[in-house]
Parts: sequence; C-alpha cells; structure tokens
Amino acid sequence: MLTTPVPLLALAVIAAALLLVPVGFVVWVAISEGWSQLSTQVFRPRVGELLANTLGLLVLAAPLCVAVGVGAAWAVERTALPGRKIWAIALASPLAMPAFVGGYGWISAVPSLQGLGGGVLIAVGAYYPLVYLPALATLRRLDPALEESARSLGLSPLATFWRVVLPQLRVAILGGGLVVALHLLAEYGAFALLRFDTFTTAIVSQFQSSFAGPAANALGVVLAALCLVLLVGEASARGRLRYARIGRGAARPAVPYRLGRAAIPVTAALSGILILAVGIPGASLLRWALRPEGWQSIHLLPALTQTLLLSGGGALAATVVALPCAWLSVRHPSRLARGIEGAMYLASSLPTIIVALALVTVTLRVVPGLYQTPATVIAAYVIVFLPRALVSLRSGLAQVPPRLEEAAQTLGRTRFAATVEVTAPLMASSFGAALALVGLGCANELTATLLLAPSGTRTLATQFWSETSNADFVAGAPYAIMLIVLSVPSVALLLADARRRSDR
Repeated sequence: MLTTPVPLLALAVIAAALLLVPVGFVVWVAISEGWSQLSTQVFRPRVGELLANTLGLLVLAAPLCVAVGVGAAWAVERTALPGRKIWAIALASPLAMPAFVGGYGWISAVPSLQGLGGGVLIAVGAYYPLVYLPALATLRRLDPALEESARSLGLSPLATFWRVVLPQLRVAILGGGLVVALHLLAEYGAFALLRFDTFTTAIVSQFQSSFAGPAANALGVVLAALCLVLLVGEASARGRLRYARIGRGAARPAVPYRLGRAAIPVTAALSGILILAVGIPGASLLRWALRPEGWQSIHLLPALTQTLLLSGGGALAATVVALPCAWLSVRHPSRLARGIEGAMYLASSLPTIIVALALVTVTLRVVPGLYQTPATVIAAYVIVFLPRALVSLRSGLAQVPPRLEEAAQTLGRTRFAATVEVTAPLMASSFGAALALVGLGCANELTATLLLAPSGTRTLATQFWSETSNADFVAGAPYAIMLIVLSVPSVALLLADARRRSDR
C-alpha cells in the first residue's frame, strides 16, 4: 500500500475541521446557554406546535415518498409498461423544479392550499425522485434468477416483490428515505409559502426579528437533535446486513411482467404522480411566464450573473475541498480516512439554517470582516453540498488504476506530475459532474443565500423569493423558469449516474 502523503492528510484534516464548525456551534449553544435557559426556550407550547408539525410532515411525507419512489421504479424496471424508457426519464423530472418553485406553482393555482396537507403534497411531489433513482439503479443490478426462482415456486408477482425484491431494496429505501427526511427538515421556501410552520421557518423568522438570539439558537439545537436521531435511526435500521451475490450472476436483464389489464391503472397512477408533481405547478408557472411584463424586470440579468458567480465559486471551492478526502478514501483507505469522510457527511447532513446560524455567529465573533460577504456564502455552499462533489470525485478516481501513475513515475515523472498528467485527464468527466451537481445545487439554494449574502445581492432564488413573497406571481415567473432551466443538466447527470451504477 502506498504511503499516505502528509500534506494531503493535513489538508483533509483541516477541511474536515472547518466543515465541523456547524456541529461545534450546536454543541457550543447547548453548553453556553445552560440547561435552565435552554429548557425555558425549548419547553414552550410554541415549540411543541413546531415539533408536532415537523414530525407530522416526516411521518406522512417520508413514507409516501418511499412508496411512490419504489413503486414507480418497480413499474418502470420490472413491468412491460408501454414507453418504459420515456417514463424512466419523466419520473425523475420533478428534481428539475425546486420545492419552493413547486410550492409557488401550487399556491398560485390553488390559493387556499396550506397547512400539513399542502406541505405533504408538495414535499412528496418534489422529493420522491430521491428514492426513485437509487431504487431504479438497485433494481437494474439485481440478479433476475432470484425472482425467477420465486415465481417457479408459485409466488405471485406481488408476493415475489414483497418477499424477494423489497428486502434487497432495503439499503436504497433507507438511504433515500434519510435524504428525503433531511430535505424536509431543511426546506424553508415551500413551507413558508404555505404558511406551514416548521422548525426551519420558525428559525428564519426568529433570525429576521431578533438576529441570532437565544430563541433561534434553541430551536436550532432541537432541529439538530432531530437530524441526529434520523442519522442514528437510519444506521441502526440498515445494520450490517448486505444483499450481495458472489460473481456476476446472470448477465442479462430481468424479463418484465406483462401487465395485461393492469396497464391502464398503472399508467394512470404514474400519470397522476407527474400531474401532481410537475403538471399543475408547471402549468401555473407557464401561465404567469407567458405574460410579457414579467420579463421586463431590470433585475433579471444581474440576478442570473450573480447566481452564476456565486454558484460557480461554490462549486469550485467544494470540488477543491473534497479532492483530498476523495484521494485518501480511494488511494489510502484507513480508519482515519473513513473518519474524515464521515465528519464531512455529518456536517453536510445538518439543515442549511443551522449552517447559516453557525457561520453568522462565528464570523461576527471571530472574523467580523467576513460577515455578509461572498466568502461566507460560498463557505455555506461548501458545507451543504460537499457530498455531491465527494461522491463524484471518489467514483471517478476509483476507476483510474494506480498502476498508470506508477508507470509514469518509473518514466521519470514526479508523483505530482504523474497525477496531473495521467490521473487528472482520466477524471475530467468526474470533475465536470462534481462542478455541475454542486453548482446547480448552489444556484437553487435559498435559505443560506437569504441569510448570508451581502446586502443588495440578487440571485435567481432570492429574487424569486422577493417577488413571490409579495404575491407578485408574474414578476417571479421568469426567475423560476431560469432556475428550472439551470436544473435540467443536474437531473440528466443524476440519471446518467443511476444508469452507470446499475451497470457495475
């Protein structure tokens, strides 16, 4: 095994330490506030109401996302559904519409929509693809011989799915469900439009009224505790059980089930999902976007420019920060490397509002010159979206044989030169995927940009929020259209990644 380069290890440790600032902030608040003051802020009727709303959202929306995502994946991958390839792409399309844009579309179409029911409707439509894509990739990797054996023993298609397929989807379901739940905890814009109070919307309101006061910090501690419960619960439920096979198994696709008369209700169900997720909000958005006065705003071009600058800076910074950790994870695996990677994932799992509160407090107390500067916004983007870059870089580096670098070194190249001349070109597509996925996530980020950006900053997300908060749906439509257009490449990359994972 190659010796771990000390500079690389130092860079990874420093990066992990900086990314853990929000975690340290939560611990610091819990200790500095003291139990007496913290309990006074936490054990209030208002907090109980927020807890009931947030838990209700998690209990209803997350299982529905799992059910819709797994059901859609099974219909596309395991049945003779007419137009399967088209359905496979269409069912991932809600990812191109940010949740707060979907909420805008629904509110402008159905002004009376609000509360828990409205939140669940919009959340399921926006987030079920986060379960659909990993379930689809897992189904494509499964050995069809297992299902064929079950059917030969007399099990019906439904019983085969329940007893054979579903257990093998356990990791995809738990992982996708965790991602959905974390998104539900972090979402602000969609629920604020619905006037549905969660911990995140309440923290933002407290921040805007009393800055980073005790109430906002206490709510942040509760929200972080909920996040920790979800992480521990998912890890415990996943356990050590693995559904793997020895060898490549049957290198052929599964024989799809013939739906027969069931094709009509299955098609209707999938059509209904898309109508609710993108059809109704998309039609409402187009209705406002077709009015020419909305495109006459003088802020459209500056908002697009600032979005590209901030998201580009966030994407580049996240990719640079993730590279040392990805290199350690693939080239020099060890407990320390896994610990560094786990620390980065832990920091990124915190809701965006916690990250923003942490950076506000740290910059004001330690480096006040960085408060409300682009550097602080980019730092928040790095913490929140770093896993996107890390996963892309790690998978790309794993496909580059280390012997190529060793061969270059035997020809007189230094280790650094071999890396730049041999490995980097082979990882070009992975670098591109990391930059695109992180950049488009940054472009859609609302909460961190609202709280941390310098005064006068206008991005597509914040300008959209400014217009729709004043119920000016016409003025907000062009910004929403631009956000969706910028999100399309990200969805295409996610679909391509799902296909690539299924081919391994």
